[in-house]
Order: sequence, then C-alpha cells, then structure tokens
Amino acid sequence: MTQQRYQNGKQVIRRWDEVFKTVAVEPRRQLIVALLDAHPDETVPLPESAINPNVPQDLEVLRQELYHCHLPMLSDHEFITWESEPLVAGRGPRFDEVGVVFDSLQSNATDVPDSLVFGCQRLERERQERFDDSVTE
Repeated sequence: MTQQRYQNGKQVIRRWDEVFKTVAVEPRRQLIVALLDAHPDETVPLPESAINPNVPQDLEVLRQELYHCHLPMLSDHEFITWESEPLVAGRGPRFDEVGVVFDSLQSNATDVPDSLVFGCQRLERERQERFDDSVTE
C-alpha cells in the first residue's frame, strides 16, 4: 500500500509539473484558452489562436516558435494534437488537465488579484460578467 501511494504521489507531482510548465508561456496559454472556447472536437487555426490580442506579434515568428517549440511540447504531453498543413491544433487526450486551470481561474475571476486580471481579456470579461450579474440580482 505504501509503495502504491508513493508511486501515485510521484505521478501526480510529474503531471502537475507538466501542467505548470505548459502554462508558463503566453502562446501556450492563449492556445489552451482558444481550445477551451472551441467545441471539444474542433481544431483552432494557428498562429492566430496563440496570440494575445493585447500584444500583437509577428505571425511568421510565432508560427516558427509554435512549430518548433510549443506544439511539440504540448503534443508530447498529450495536451493537444496538431497538424502542420494547415497549421491547426485540437484537444489531446490529457487536455482537461490544463483546461481545468483556466476554467478554475475564470470561475474565480473576482478573487484573482487585479495585477493578473487587467490586460487579460478573458478574465476581465468574466469579472465584468460576474459584476453585472451581481448588480442585476
């Protein structure tokens, strides 16, 4: 029993490390959010879906970064699937492990510090919607 708990503990730690490594870089966060907004069976176009709308980026540079760095890493952890022609991404078998992080943040947008909300359109929108709902009640 103790050995099994030890192995399970090691596996959970590894998975959380993979999740936090994944969400550590903006293009990957934007891609995860875009996939959350899409139907589970749909793909999203790239590089457009990996851009923060508040911080425009050179599409060709981002395309290369996605192709050579971000997409292979996300795919290796089975968070996404992707194709190169056309460049698109979809949810992988372990997508829920990263999606839940953003779902939780969105659900608790009113509790997230302002310094992490202002400039993030998704959290700003969610906070405003929750504020509007509380005013109309």
